[in-house]
Amino acid sequence: MDRRRELVKALMSARREVGAAARRGDRAAEALARKAVDRCKRALGERGPVWWRDGSPDYTRKMVRNSPYADWFEALS
Repeated sequence: MDRRRELVKALMSARREVGAAARRGDRAAEALARKAVDRCKRALGERGPVWWRDGSPDYTRKMVRNSPYADWFEALS
């Protein structure tokens, strides 16, 4: 649990840095901070290849109109 806590703390710090860099207009610092966010999210299992194998198709990174959720999404508007 300590590792997860460390990663969440690093993630929150990186997110704050993204915002601070964006407010300063420092694109290089913002890019570095976004990479730090991505590393933390991958370490936490929030990004990257799916870690579960339940046989369901993976619709990650699919536009909703190209998924089984297209009708549902269209009905929202």
